Amino acid sequence: MRSFREVVRRNEAHCLEAAVAAAVILEQHGYLPQLFDLESIDLLDHVIFVFQQHGRWGSIARSRDIGLHGRKPLFRSLRDLVWSYFDPYIDMTGRIKGYGLTSLYELGNYDWRFHERNMHKIEDHLRAIPHQKLRSSDRRYEYWHERYKIYKKRFPDRSPSYYPNRHQWML
Repeated sequence: MRSFREVVRRNEAHCLEAAVAAAVILEQHGYLPQLFDLESIDLLDHVIFVFQQHGRWGSIARSRDIGLHGRKPLFRSLRDLVWSYFDPYIDMTGRIKGYGLTSLYELGNYDWRFHERNMHKIEDHLRAIPHQKLRSSDRRYEYWHERYKIYKKRFPDRSPSYYPNRHQWML
């Protein structure tokens, strides 16, 4: 878990680092530093920065998979936002099983903005926050899982982009 300074220095970030970088930058523009943890059955959670605009939820996110990038502020609830990630989250092992929201202000006087060392306290905090369960049908999961396997067999080096909600993505 690299600090914001290290992300800027290296010009690369995984999902949690990108979410924290977005929080550092957008807090200066009046947005709350809110992180949203998408909990997966394979323990490879995805963390995104979430924001509200005109009462609707959107996100800023980074991932190897284009379907897990940010979303336009179109969603009435955080649950609706989570569902926009459900299908693209499915790969060989992943499936969203829950979600949790936190503010980085909950870390108290911990310097999440400019700390120079690894920032594992944020990861620990995300694991500890309460998560809402997301109930989904096995049929839906199996459909997208099978489609993913077929796609990866045909295009092993590409990320699928065939999802019906693509118009909601921030590209």
